[in-house]
Formats: sequence, structure tokens, C-alpha cells
Amino acid sequence: MDEHTEQPSHPSVATYLIIAAILTMITLVEIGVFYVPALQGVMAPLLLTLSAAKFALVVLFFMHLKHDNKLLAAIFTIPLLIAIGVSMALMLLFGVFLN
Repeated sequence: MDEHTEQPSHPSVATYLIIAAILTMITLVEIGVFYVPALQGVMAPLLLTLSAAKFALVVLFFMHLKHDNKLLAAIFTIPLLIAIGVSMALMLLFGVFLN
């Protein structure tokens, strides 16, 4: 590898604090969803979506995958999408969405 290839700049401390604040807000929304009776019918897909967003932020920023090869991002993303699809299919199959 060439020593003169340009490396992406490392995120600043402020960026990490912003990401931490976003993760905290998503966690608070997840807790709130659990206690709101009107959201009981869509709680599982909503929590899965929020968890996927948190997963993406952690992987991209704290594991520095944002600046790595796109193949590595696919190795994390494709199994996540498959797991969400299987979870949603099982919930639909077993009637979780039915009242």
C-alpha cells in the first residue's frame, strides 16, 4: 500500500458526543414505546426499526466501518436485513400483529 494514500479524517469528539446523544434519544424512544398503550399493535416492528438504527450508528461510527471497505459494511448489513426479515415473517406467521 502506498504511504501517501489519503486517509479519511478521524471524527472529532463532538461527532462522538452527537452520536452518543442520538443513541440515548433512540433508547428513550424505545422505552417510551413500551409504555404507550396506543403503540402496542406496532411495538415489535417499531422496536426492530429503532434497534436497527442504533446498530447502524454503532457500527458506522464506533466500529469505524464508515471509512472501511464497502464489503465489510455489506457483511454487517446483509445479515441484519435477513434477521429482520425472518423476525417479521415469524411474527406475522404466529399472529403477533393480530389483536
